Amino acid sequence: MVRRVFSNCCKVMLAAGIVATSLYAANPKTILKLGETHPKGYPTELADEEFARLVGEYSKGNIKVEVYPGSQLGEEKAVIEQVQLGAIAMTRVSTGAVSAFHKPLGVFSLPYVFDNKEHMWNFLNGPDGKAMLDALAKSRFIGLCYYDAGARSFYSSKPLTKLEDLKGQKIRGMPSPYLLKTIEAFGASSTPMPMGQIFGSLQSKIIDGAENNAPSYYSWNHHQAAKYYLLDYHLRIPEVLMISKVVWDKLSKDDQAIIRKAADESVKKQRELWDAEETRDLEKVKADGAIVTEVTDFAPYKAAVKPLMDEAAKEYGDVLKAIDNARIIK
Repeated sequence: MVRRVFSNCCKVMLAAGIVATSLYAANPKTILKLGETHPKGYPTELADEEFARLVGEYSKGNIKVEVYPGSQLGEEKAVIEQVQLGAIAMTRVSTGAVSAFHKPLGVFSLPYVFDNKEHMWNFLNGPDGKAMLDALAKSRFIGLCYYDAGARSFYSSKPLTKLEDLKGQKIRGMPSPYLLKTIEAFGASSTPMPMGQIFGSLQSKIIDGAENNAPSYYSWNHHQAAKYYLLDYHLRIPEVLMISKVVWDKLSKDDQAIIRKAADESVKKQRELWDAEETRDLEKVKADGAIVTEVTDFAPYKAAVKPLMDEAAKEYGDVLKAIDNARIIK
């Protein structure tokens, strides 16, 4: 017996999506394919694997999540499109990339929205953060949980130790309008491109640099082509683990509950993995010769993006107020 769950418009893409099969009629299995941009062993990929393990355990083997790291199912944007259609079941992705499909998440791509990770998680775990996750259903995604992606900072093949050094540099950014405007507010020119093209573009001088967290800077070997790393912490963009609503609506309530439980429980593991990896990788890039400069005075950076934040307040005023209210006062 073979049971299939997929969108009628996507039958031709069945191999990349959700397939339910059975070795024996009495023991059906639902297989959910999960697309992951980062390589095997990266903190989010390991969290995907933990989520998959928990789903298998709680479903007693009736649901299997197959994780495909290293963009095996396609680059980030293409995978999101296929998840929206139901051709791929799941993905773990940056909310910055999802904002092109669900505009409210664009607020996380604004600079210096969060003071630190405690402030970010206080908001994400609160009612407003959870409401934003639930609202993904309007764009045909089911948001399961948030993951940590640390703080993003700039790196370049050219000297980069202060704000003024960014002027005139060509910097890659995710295809998020506010992120690209942030890069331009700092005096650089923004060049959106897929993650997999950055290293070659750095080597061929198509771009001077990019911006990302320490684990990405190290695991993608970008530090080998861009040794200057300026820790300005301009963005804290959470990740989201999500499943296609097309797929979700075809699952039983019990299976949905299992998937939600596994996702919730995978967050603690992901955050632990992230914190450890972030510290290790920053030390590794230094050992490999990267010149790391940590910003201590953020006033010039915040002043440079104030016009952008004033503009964004017209669109995200309520959410920005909720984020301000989530600030932890010590």
